[in-house]
Amino acid sequence: MPANNGTSYRSLDDLGENVYKSTTIVEQTHQTMSQSVLDSVKKAFNFAAPKVELRRKDPLIDDRTESISIVTRNKKNMPTAACPEESALLGTMPSDSMDDIELKNIQLQFPALRYLSKDDGSVREERVETDKGILVVAVQGNRAKPAILTYHDLGLNYISSFQAFFNYIDMRVLLENFCVYHVNAPGQEEGAPTLPFDYVYPTMDELAQQLLFVLGHFGLKSVIGFGVGAGANILARFALAHPSKVNALCLINCISTQAGWIEWGYQKLNVRHLRSQGMTQGVLDYLMWHHFGRGTEERNHDLAQVYTNYFERKVNPTNLALFIDSYVRRTDLNINRELDPTRKKDVPTLKVPIINITGALSPHVDDTVTLNGRLDPTNSTWMKISDCGMVLEEQPGKVSEAFRLFLQGEGYVVKSSRKPLTPTTSEVAPLSPLKMADYRLASLEGLNHFCSKKFDWPTATIHITENPISEAVVC
Repeated sequence: MPANNGTSYRSLDDLGENVYKSTTIVEQTHQTMSQSVLDSVKKAFNFAAPKVELRRKDPLIDDRTESISIVTRNKKNMPTAACPEESALLGTMPSDSMDDIELKNIQLQFPALRYLSKDDGSVREERVETDKGILVVAVQGNRAKPAILTYHDLGLNYISSFQAFFNYIDMRVLLENFCVYHVNAPGQEEGAPTLPFDYVYPTMDELAQQLLFVLGHFGLKSVIGFGVGAGANILARFALAHPSKVNALCLINCISTQAGWIEWGYQKLNVRHLRSQGMTQGVLDYLMWHHFGRGTEERNHDLAQVYTNYFERKVNPTNLALFIDSYVRRTDLNINRELDPTRKKDVPTLKVPIINITGALSPHVDDTVTLNGRLDPTNSTWMKISDCGMVLEEQPGKVSEAFRLFLQGEGYVVKSSRKPLTPTTSEVAPLSPLKMADYRLASLEGLNHFCSKKFDWPTATIHITENPISEAVVC
Protein backbone atom coordinates (compact mmCIF):
# COMPACT_ATOMS: atom_id res chain seq x y z
CA MET A 1 0.00 0.00 0.00
CA PRO A 2 1.30 3.60 -0.55
CA ALA A 3 2.62 5.18 2.62
CA ASN A 4 2.19 8.90 1.78
CA ASN A 5 -1.46 8.88 2.84
CA GLY A 6 -0.50 9.27 6.44
CA THR A 7 -2.38 6.19 7.35
CA SER A 8 -1.04 3.04 8.77
CA TYR A 9 -2.17 -0.53 8.24
CA ARG A 10 -1.42 -3.94 9.58
CA SER A 11 -1.03 -7.22 7.85
CA LEU A 12 -3.57 -9.94 8.39
CA ASP A 13 -0.82 -11.98 9.85
CA ASP A 14 -0.36 -9.40 12.56
CA LEU A 15 -3.94 -9.82 13.66
CA GLY A 16 -3.29 -13.43 14.45
CA GLU A 17 -4.74 -16.67 13.22
CA ASN A 18 -8.26 -15.81 14.38
CA VAL A 19 -8.75 -13.24 11.66
CA TYR A 20 -7.72 -15.66 8.98
CA LYS A 21 -9.81 -18.43 10.33
CA SER A 22 -12.88 -16.24 10.70
CA THR A 23 -12.83 -15.40 7.03
CA THR A 24 -12.07 -18.82 5.63
CA ILE A 25 -13.23 -21.50 7.98
CA VAL A 26 -16.94 -21.34 7.01
CA GLU A 27 -16.35 -21.74 3.32
CA GLN A 28 -13.74 -24.37 3.91
CA THR A 29 -16.06 -26.33 6.16
CA HIS A 30 -18.88 -26.22 3.58
CA GLN A 31 -16.63 -27.39 0.78
CA THR A 32 -15.10 -30.04 2.96
CA MET A 33 -18.50 -31.48 3.97
CA SER A 34 -19.81 -31.51 0.39
CA GLN A 35 -16.61 -33.06 -0.84
CA SER A 36 -16.67 -35.63 1.93
CA VAL A 37 -20.25 -36.68 1.06
CA LEU A 38 -19.42 -37.06 -2.59
CA ASP A 39 -16.15 -38.83 -1.85
CA SER A 40 -17.85 -41.26 0.51
CA VAL A 41 -20.56 -42.03 -2.04
CA LYS A 42 -17.95 -42.47 -4.76
CA LYS A 43 -15.87 -44.72 -2.55
CA ALA A 44 -18.92 -46.83 -1.73
CA PHE A 45 -19.81 -47.09 -5.41
CA ASN A 46 -16.25 -47.89 -6.40
CA PHE A 47 -16.13 -50.58 -3.72
CA ALA A 48 -19.32 -52.20 -5.04
CA ALA A 49 -18.31 -52.03 -8.71
CA PRO A 50 -14.70 -51.03 -9.09
CA LYS A 51 -14.50 -52.05 -12.74
CA VAL A 52 -17.52 -50.09 -13.98
CA GLU A 53 -16.56 -47.20 -16.21
CA LEU A 54 -19.02 -44.57 -17.33
CA ARG A 55 -18.67 -42.89 -20.67
CA ARG A 56 -19.73 -39.26 -20.59
CA LYS A 57 -21.15 -37.59 -23.60
CA ASP A 58 -21.62 -34.32 -21.76
CA PRO A 59 -18.95 -33.04 -19.33
CA LEU A 60 -21.64 -31.23 -17.33
CA ILE A 61 -23.30 -34.45 -16.15
CA ASP A 62 -23.50 -34.45 -12.38
CA ASP A 63 -21.59 -37.17 -10.62
CA ARG A 64 -24.60 -37.93 -8.46
CA THR A 65 -26.73 -38.84 -11.51
CA GLU A 66 -24.12 -41.32 -12.68
CA SER A 67 -23.81 -42.71 -9.22
CA ILE A 68 -27.55 -43.42 -9.04
CA SER A 69 -27.42 -45.46 -12.24
CA ILE A 70 -24.52 -47.48 -10.82
CA VAL A 71 -26.46 -48.11 -7.63
CA THR A 72 -29.46 -49.30 -9.66
CA ARG A 73 -27.44 -51.95 -11.47
CA ASN A 74 -25.48 -53.12 -8.47
CA LYS A 75 -27.95 -52.71 -5.65
CA LYS A 76 -27.92 -56.36 -4.56
CA ASN A 77 -24.16 -56.46 -4.01
CA MET A 78 -23.82 -53.00 -2.37
CA PRO A 79 -22.69 -52.91 1.28
CA THR A 80 -24.71 -51.14 3.94
CA ALA A 81 -24.70 -47.34 3.63
CA ALA A 82 -22.31 -45.60 5.98
CA CYS A 83 -24.08 -42.25 6.27
CA PRO A 84 -27.67 -40.90 6.30
CA GLU A 85 -27.25 -39.34 2.86
CA GLU A 86 -26.50 -42.71 1.32
CA SER A 87 -29.46 -44.32 3.11
CA ALA A 88 -31.80 -41.62 1.83
CA LEU A 89 -30.44 -42.03 -1.68
CA LEU A 90 -30.90 -45.80 -1.66
CA GLY A 91 -34.38 -45.52 -0.16
CA THR A 92 -35.69 -43.61 -3.16
CA MET A 93 -35.03 -46.51 -5.60
CA PRO A 94 -37.48 -49.40 -6.17
CA SER A 95 -36.50 -52.68 -4.60
CA ASP A 96 -38.64 -55.38 -6.25
CA SER A 97 -38.55 -54.63 -9.99
CA MET A 98 -34.78 -54.04 -10.06
CA ASP A 99 -33.68 -57.28 -8.42
CA ASP A 100 -31.43 -59.44 -10.57
CA ILE A 101 -32.58 -62.96 -11.41
CA GLU A 102 -30.04 -65.72 -11.33
CA LEU A 103 -30.93 -68.94 -13.21
CA LYS A 104 -29.82 -72.13 -11.56
CA ASN A 105 -30.34 -75.82 -12.25
CA ILE A 106 -31.77 -75.49 -15.77
CA GLN A 107 -32.99 -78.90 -16.93
CA LEU A 108 -34.34 -79.75 -20.38
CA GLN A 109 -37.50 -81.85 -20.29
CA PHE A 110 -39.13 -83.64 -23.19
CA PRO A 111 -42.91 -84.26 -23.36
CA ALA A 112 -44.17 -87.74 -22.70
CA LEU A 113 -44.38 -89.79 -25.86
CA ARG A 114 -47.77 -90.85 -27.12
CA TYR A 115 -48.11 -94.45 -28.18
CA LEU A 116 -50.69 -95.94 -30.53
CA SER A 117 -51.57 -99.01 -28.50
CA LYS A 118 -54.61 -101.21 -28.20
CA ASP A 119 -57.26 -100.15 -25.69
CA ASP A 120 -58.45 -103.48 -24.31
CA GLY A 121 -60.91 -101.90 -21.91
CA SER A 122 -63.56 -100.67 -24.33
CA VAL A 123 -62.93 -102.59 -27.57
CA ARG A 124 -63.60 -106.25 -28.28
CA GLU A 125 -62.08 -107.85 -31.37
CA GLU A 126 -63.80 -110.59 -33.35
CA ARG A 127 -62.70 -112.54 -36.40
CA VAL A 128 -65.18 -112.64 -39.28
CA GLU A 129 -64.98 -115.32 -41.99
CA THR A 130 -65.41 -114.02 -45.55
CA ASP A 131 -64.99 -115.47 -49.03
CA LYS A 132 -61.61 -113.71 -49.33
CA GLY A 133 -60.15 -114.52 -45.96
CA ILE A 134 -60.60 -113.46 -42.35
CA LEU A 135 -61.35 -109.90 -41.24
CA VAL A 136 -60.63 -108.60 -37.75
CA VAL A 137 -63.48 -106.38 -36.56
CA ALA A 138 -63.28 -104.41 -33.29
CA VAL A 139 -66.58 -103.62 -31.58
CA GLN A 140 -66.92 -100.56 -29.36
CA GLY A 141 -70.17 -99.75 -27.59
CA ASN A 142 -73.55 -101.32 -26.93
CA ARG A 143 -74.59 -103.62 -29.77
CA ALA A 144 -78.24 -102.78 -29.24
CA LYS A 145 -77.59 -99.23 -30.48
CA PRO A 146 -77.46 -98.04 -34.13
CA ALA A 147 -74.30 -99.15 -35.91
CA ILE A 148 -71.42 -97.00 -37.19
CA LEU A 149 -69.01 -98.93 -39.44
CA THR A 150 -65.50 -97.51 -39.93
CA TYR A 151 -62.80 -98.31 -42.49
CA HIS A 152 -59.19 -97.06 -42.29
CA ASP A 153 -56.68 -95.67 -44.79
CA LEU A 154 -53.37 -96.96 -46.18
CA GLY A 155 -50.77 -97.92 -43.59
CA LEU A 156 -53.25 -97.68 -40.72
CA ASN A 157 -55.76 -99.83 -38.85
CA TYR A 158 -58.56 -99.12 -36.43
CA ILE A 159 -56.11 -98.35 -33.60
CA SER A 160 -53.95 -95.82 -35.41
CA SER A 161 -56.80 -94.32 -37.43
CA PHE A 162 -59.85 -94.16 -35.13
CA GLN A 163 -59.00 -95.00 -31.53
CA ALA A 164 -57.82 -91.53 -30.52
CA PHE A 165 -60.69 -89.85 -32.35
CA PHE A 166 -63.44 -91.98 -30.82
CA ASN A 167 -61.87 -91.53 -27.38
CA TYR A 168 -62.17 -87.77 -27.78
CA ILE A 169 -64.54 -86.33 -25.18
CA ASP A 170 -67.27 -85.33 -27.65
CA MET A 171 -67.13 -88.67 -29.44
CA ARG A 172 -67.27 -90.61 -26.18
CA VAL A 173 -70.55 -88.88 -25.44
CA LEU A 174 -71.74 -89.76 -28.94
CA LEU A 175 -70.88 -93.44 -28.38
CA GLU A 176 -73.51 -93.65 -25.69
CA ASN A 177 -76.09 -93.72 -28.49
CA PHE A 178 -74.20 -95.81 -31.07
CA CYS A 179 -72.11 -98.94 -31.45
CA VAL A 180 -68.97 -98.67 -33.58
CA TYR A 181 -67.68 -101.56 -35.69
CA HIS A 182 -64.06 -100.99 -36.77
CA VAL A 183 -63.20 -103.08 -39.84
CA ASN A 184 -59.55 -103.85 -40.61
CA ALA A 185 -58.52 -104.65 -44.16
CA PRO A 186 -57.03 -108.15 -44.59
CA GLY A 187 -53.60 -108.34 -42.97
CA GLN A 188 -53.63 -104.72 -41.72
CA GLU A 189 -54.52 -105.31 -38.07
CA GLU A 190 -51.87 -104.80 -35.41
CA GLY A 191 -49.57 -107.81 -35.07
CA ALA A 192 -50.95 -109.44 -38.21
CA PRO A 193 -48.87 -112.34 -39.60
CA THR A 194 -47.47 -112.04 -43.10
CA LEU A 195 -50.00 -113.17 -45.68
CA PRO A 196 -49.11 -116.29 -47.69
CA PHE A 197 -47.11 -115.83 -50.85
CA ASP A 198 -49.90 -117.27 -53.00
CA TYR A 199 -52.61 -115.14 -51.36
CA VAL A 200 -54.56 -113.08 -53.89
CA TYR A 201 -55.45 -109.79 -52.26
CA PRO A 202 -59.07 -108.65 -52.85
CA THR A 203 -59.76 -105.79 -55.23
CA MET A 204 -61.48 -102.64 -54.02
CA ASP A 205 -64.87 -103.94 -55.13
CA GLU A 206 -64.23 -107.27 -53.40
CA LEU A 207 -63.20 -105.46 -50.22
CA ALA A 208 -66.54 -103.65 -50.36
CA GLN A 209 -68.40 -106.93 -50.84
CA GLN A 210 -66.70 -108.34 -47.72
CA LEU A 211 -68.72 -105.91 -45.64
CA LEU A 212 -71.80 -108.02 -46.34
CA PHE A 213 -70.22 -110.79 -44.25
CA VAL A 214 -69.55 -108.29 -41.47
CA LEU A 215 -73.18 -107.15 -41.40
CA GLY A 216 -74.37 -110.74 -41.47
CA HIS A 217 -72.00 -111.79 -38.68
CA PHE A 218 -73.26 -109.11 -36.29
CA GLY A 219 -76.88 -109.18 -37.46
CA LEU A 220 -76.91 -105.61 -38.78
CA LYS A 221 -79.51 -104.55 -41.34
CA SER A 222 -78.04 -101.08 -42.04
CA VAL A 223 -75.05 -99.03 -40.91
CA ILE A 224 -73.66 -95.50 -40.93
CA GLY A 225 -70.39 -95.51 -42.86
CA PHE A 226 -67.32 -93.62 -41.59
CA GLY A 227 -64.27 -93.99 -43.84
CA VAL A 228 -60.92 -92.29 -44.45
CA GLY A 229 -58.97 -92.36 -47.72
CA ALA A 230 -58.94 -95.88 -49.12
CA GLY A 231 -61.58 -96.88 -46.55
CA ALA A 232 -63.84 -94.07 -47.73
CA ASN A 233 -63.54 -95.36 -51.30
CA ILE A 234 -64.48 -98.87 -50.14
CA LEU A 235 -67.54 -97.61 -48.23
CA ALA A 236 -68.63 -95.54 -51.24
CA ARG A 237 -68.49 -98.68 -53.40
CA PHE A 238 -70.49 -100.60 -50.82
CA ALA A 239 -73.15 -97.84 -50.74
CA LEU A 240 -73.38 -97.90 -54.54
CA ALA A 241 -73.87 -101.66 -54.60
CA HIS A 242 -76.16 -101.88 -51.54
CA PRO A 243 -77.85 -98.51 -50.93
CA SER A 244 -80.50 -100.04 -48.67
CA LYS A 245 -77.84 -101.17 -46.17
CA VAL A 246 -76.28 -97.72 -45.70
CA ASN A 247 -78.14 -94.97 -43.86
CA ALA A 248 -75.51 -92.24 -44.24
CA LEU A 249 -71.85 -91.77 -45.14
CA CYS A 250 -69.07 -89.67 -43.63
CA LEU A 251 -66.20 -89.68 -46.14
CA ILE A 252 -62.81 -88.12 -45.33
CA ASN A 253 -60.30 -87.51 -48.15
CA CYS A 254 -62.28 -89.76 -50.49
CA ILE A 255 -61.06 -90.19 -54.09
CA SER A 256 -63.70 -91.11 -56.66
CA THR A 257 -61.46 -91.43 -59.73
CA GLN A 258 -58.90 -94.00 -60.76
CA ALA A 259 -55.20 -93.48 -60.06
CA GLY A 260 -53.32 -91.06 -62.28
CA TRP A 261 -49.91 -91.71 -63.79
CA ILE A 262 -47.99 -89.88 -61.05
CA GLU A 263 -49.79 -91.67 -58.23
CA TRP A 264 -49.47 -94.99 -60.04
CA GLY A 265 -45.71 -94.53 -60.43
CA TYR A 266 -45.11 -93.55 -56.82
CA GLN A 267 -47.25 -96.36 -55.46
CA LYS A 268 -45.64 -98.98 -57.67
CA LEU A 269 -42.22 -97.86 -56.43
CA ASN A 270 -43.47 -98.05 -52.83
CA VAL A 271 -44.81 -101.56 -53.39
CA ARG A 272 -41.44 -102.70 -54.77
CA HIS A 273 -39.54 -101.24 -51.81
CA LEU A 274 -41.95 -102.70 -49.26
CA ARG A 275 -41.61 -106.19 -50.72
CA SER A 276 -37.83 -106.14 -51.12
CA GLN A 277 -36.45 -103.81 -48.43
CA GLY A 278 -39.29 -103.19 -46.02
CA MET A 279 -40.23 -99.74 -44.72
CA THR A 280 -37.68 -97.52 -46.46
CA GLN A 281 -37.31 -93.79 -45.99
CA GLY A 282 -38.95 -93.14 -49.36
CA VAL A 283 -42.05 -95.14 -48.43
CA LEU A 284 -42.15 -93.47 -45.03
CA ASP A 285 -42.01 -90.00 -46.57
CA TYR A 286 -44.81 -90.87 -48.98
CA LEU A 287 -47.06 -92.20 -46.20
CA MET A 288 -46.50 -89.06 -44.11
CA TRP A 289 -47.31 -86.89 -47.12
CA HIS A 290 -50.38 -89.00 -47.92
CA HIS A 291 -51.85 -88.51 -44.43
CA PHE A 292 -50.60 -85.09 -43.32
CA GLY A 293 -49.55 -83.20 -46.42
CA ARG A 294 -46.47 -80.99 -46.33
CA GLY A 295 -45.01 -79.11 -43.37
CA THR A 296 -46.05 -81.64 -40.74
CA GLU A 297 -42.90 -81.17 -38.66
CA GLU A 298 -43.51 -77.43 -38.42
CA ARG A 299 -47.18 -77.83 -37.47
CA ASN A 300 -46.95 -80.66 -34.97
CA HIS A 301 -43.59 -82.28 -34.41
CA ASP A 302 -44.80 -84.68 -31.71
CA LEU A 303 -47.67 -86.01 -33.81
CA ALA A 304 -45.42 -86.52 -36.80
CA GLN A 305 -42.91 -88.37 -34.64
CA VAL A 306 -45.63 -90.68 -33.29
CA TYR A 307 -46.78 -91.75 -36.75
CA THR A 308 -43.23 -92.02 -38.05
CA ASN A 309 -42.39 -94.47 -35.28
CA TYR A 310 -45.65 -96.32 -35.89
CA PHE A 311 -45.00 -96.83 -39.60
CA GLU A 312 -41.47 -98.01 -38.88
CA ARG A 313 -42.28 -100.50 -36.11
CA LYS A 314 -45.95 -101.53 -36.21
CA VAL A 315 -46.75 -101.96 -39.92
CA ASN A 316 -46.23 -105.25 -41.75
CA PRO A 317 -44.53 -104.10 -44.98
CA THR A 318 -45.53 -107.14 -47.07
CA ASN A 319 -49.21 -106.89 -46.16
CA LEU A 320 -49.18 -103.13 -46.72
CA ALA A 321 -47.68 -103.64 -50.19
CA LEU A 322 -50.64 -105.86 -51.12
CA PHE A 323 -53.15 -103.29 -49.85
CA ILE A 324 -51.43 -100.43 -51.71
CA ASP A 325 -51.31 -102.49 -54.93
CA SER A 326 -55.04 -103.15 -54.67
CA TYR A 327 -55.76 -99.46 -54.02
CA VAL A 328 -53.69 -98.21 -56.96
CA ARG A 329 -55.59 -100.61 -59.26
CA ARG A 330 -58.95 -99.14 -58.27
CA THR A 331 -61.53 -98.26 -60.89
CA ASP A 332 -63.60 -95.11 -61.20
CA LEU A 333 -66.78 -94.95 -59.14
CA ASN A 334 -68.70 -93.97 -62.29
CA ILE A 335 -71.05 -91.58 -60.56
CA ASN A 336 -72.43 -88.36 -62.00
CA ARG A 337 -74.52 -85.41 -60.91
CA GLU A 338 -77.87 -85.08 -62.61
CA LEU A 339 -80.00 -82.04 -61.78
CA ASP A 340 -82.93 -83.03 -63.96
CA PRO A 341 -85.40 -84.75 -61.57
CA THR A 342 -86.85 -86.85 -64.39
CA ARG A 343 -83.48 -88.43 -65.15
CA LYS A 344 -82.07 -88.81 -61.65
CA LYS A 345 -83.23 -92.39 -61.33
CA ASP A 346 -81.35 -93.45 -64.45
CA VAL A 347 -78.01 -91.83 -63.52
CA PRO A 348 -75.75 -93.80 -61.13
CA THR A 349 -74.94 -91.77 -58.02
CA LEU A 350 -74.77 -92.11 -54.26
CA LYS A 351 -78.33 -91.78 -53.02
CA VAL A 352 -77.53 -91.79 -49.30
CA PRO A 353 -76.82 -88.59 -47.32
CA ILE A 354 -73.09 -87.78 -47.42
CA ILE A 355 -70.78 -85.42 -45.58
CA ASN A 356 -67.53 -84.99 -47.52
CA ILE A 357 -64.66 -83.75 -45.30
CA THR A 358 -61.06 -82.78 -46.01
CA GLY A 359 -58.28 -80.73 -44.44
CA ALA A 360 -57.05 -77.48 -45.93
CA LEU A 361 -53.45 -78.77 -45.89
CA SER A 362 -54.31 -82.25 -47.15
CA PRO A 363 -52.97 -83.32 -50.56
CA HIS A 364 -56.45 -84.68 -51.41
CA VAL A 365 -58.40 -81.42 -51.41
CA ASP A 366 -58.83 -81.40 -55.19
CA ASP A 367 -60.02 -85.01 -55.15
CA THR A 368 -62.73 -84.20 -52.62
CA VAL A 369 -63.81 -81.23 -54.77
CA THR A 370 -64.10 -83.59 -57.74
CA LEU A 371 -66.19 -85.99 -55.68
CA ASN A 372 -68.41 -83.16 -54.49
CA GLY A 373 -69.06 -82.13 -58.10
CA ARG A 374 -70.29 -85.65 -58.87
CA LEU A 375 -72.67 -85.93 -55.91
CA ASP A 376 -76.28 -84.86 -55.65
CA PRO A 377 -76.25 -81.42 -53.96
CA THR A 378 -79.57 -82.12 -52.24
CA ASN A 379 -78.11 -84.85 -50.02
CA SER A 380 -74.39 -84.04 -49.81
CA THR A 381 -72.21 -81.52 -48.00
CA TRP A 382 -68.56 -80.64 -48.59
CA MET A 383 -66.47 -79.34 -45.71
CA LYS A 384 -62.84 -78.16 -45.64
CA ILE A 385 -61.32 -77.75 -42.17
CA SER A 386 -58.53 -75.20 -41.83
CA ASP A 387 -55.03 -75.64 -40.38
CA CYS A 388 -54.84 -79.41 -40.67
CA GLY A 389 -54.03 -82.26 -43.02
CA MET A 390 -55.07 -85.31 -41.00
CA VAL A 391 -58.35 -83.98 -39.67
CA LEU A 392 -59.10 -86.76 -37.16
CA GLU A 393 -55.82 -86.16 -35.34
CA GLU A 394 -55.29 -82.43 -35.76
CA GLN A 395 -58.89 -81.15 -35.50
CA PRO A 396 -60.97 -83.80 -33.69
CA GLY A 397 -63.25 -81.23 -32.09
CA LYS A 398 -64.40 -79.76 -35.40
CA VAL A 399 -64.92 -83.16 -37.00
CA SER A 400 -66.88 -84.52 -34.04
CA GLU A 401 -69.13 -81.45 -33.99
CA ALA A 402 -69.78 -81.70 -37.73
CA PHE A 403 -70.50 -85.42 -37.47
CA ARG A 404 -72.89 -84.92 -34.56
CA LEU A 405 -74.84 -82.23 -36.39
CA PHE A 406 -74.88 -84.42 -39.50
CA LEU A 407 -76.44 -87.29 -37.54
CA GLN A 408 -78.96 -84.95 -35.96
CA GLY A 409 -79.95 -83.75 -39.41
CA GLU A 410 -80.58 -87.37 -40.37
CA GLY A 411 -82.98 -87.83 -37.49
CA TYR A 412 -80.72 -89.35 -34.82
CA VAL A 413 -81.05 -87.93 -31.32
CA VAL A 414 -77.53 -87.62 -29.94
CA LYS A 415 -76.18 -86.17 -26.75
CA SER A 416 -73.93 -83.13 -26.75
CA SER A 417 -71.19 -82.48 -24.20
CA ARG A 418 -71.73 -78.72 -24.46
CA LYS A 419 -74.23 -76.94 -22.24
CA PRO A 420 -77.15 -75.16 -23.94
CA LEU A 421 -76.73 -71.43 -24.45
CA THR A 422 -80.17 -70.64 -23.00
CA PRO A 423 -81.78 -72.33 -19.99
CA THR A 424 -84.51 -74.81 -20.80
CA THR A 425 -87.37 -75.98 -18.63
CA SER A 426 -87.21 -79.57 -19.84
CA GLU A 427 -84.22 -81.91 -19.97
CA VAL A 428 -85.66 -84.00 -22.79
CA ALA A 429 -84.90 -82.71 -26.26
CA PRO A 430 -87.66 -82.95 -28.85
CA LEU A 431 -87.19 -85.55 -31.56
CA SER A 432 -86.64 -84.52 -35.14
CA PRO A 433 -89.62 -84.77 -37.53
CA LEU A 434 -88.25 -87.94 -39.14
CA LYS A 435 -87.78 -89.70 -35.82
CA MET A 436 -91.18 -88.55 -34.59
CA ALA A 437 -92.74 -90.12 -37.64
CA ASP A 438 -90.74 -93.30 -37.08
CA TYR A 439 -91.86 -93.60 -33.49
CA ARG A 440 -95.50 -92.91 -34.37
CA LEU A 441 -95.41 -95.53 -37.09
CA ALA A 442 -93.83 -98.10 -34.78
CA SER A 443 -96.37 -97.51 -32.01
CA LEU A 444 -99.52 -97.76 -34.10
CA GLU A 445 -101.56 -100.92 -33.79
CA GLY A 446 -103.05 -102.66 -36.74
CA LEU A 447 -100.26 -102.03 -39.25
CA ASN A 448 -102.26 -103.53 -42.13
CA HIS A 449 -105.14 -101.19 -41.50
CA PHE A 450 -102.68 -98.29 -41.31
CA CYS A 451 -101.00 -99.18 -44.58
CA SER A 452 -104.35 -99.37 -46.39
CA LYS A 453 -104.92 -95.68 -45.78
CA LYS A 454 -103.44 -92.98 -47.96
CA PHE A 455 -101.61 -90.08 -46.37
CA ASP A 456 -100.14 -86.93 -47.83
CA TRP A 457 -96.59 -87.13 -46.47
CA PRO A 458 -93.91 -84.47 -47.01
CA THR A 459 -91.48 -84.79 -49.87
CA ALA A 460 -88.75 -86.11 -47.56
CA THR A 461 -88.52 -89.89 -47.32
CA ILE A 462 -89.54 -91.32 -43.96
CA HIS A 463 -87.72 -94.46 -42.86
CA ILE A 464 -87.83 -96.59 -39.74
CA THR A 465 -84.46 -97.03 -38.03
CA GLU A 466 -83.59 -100.66 -37.51
CA ASN A 467 -81.90 -100.05 -34.14
CA PRO A 468 -83.89 -97.15 -32.64
CA ILE A 469 -82.60 -95.24 -29.66
CA SER A 470 -84.45 -96.31 -26.53
CA GLU A 471 -84.98 -92.84 -25.10
CA ALA A 472 -84.50 -89.21 -25.93
CA VAL A 473 -81.50 -87.45 -24.51
CA VAL A 474 -80.28 -83.88 -24.28
CA CYS A 475 -79.12 -82.44 -27.60
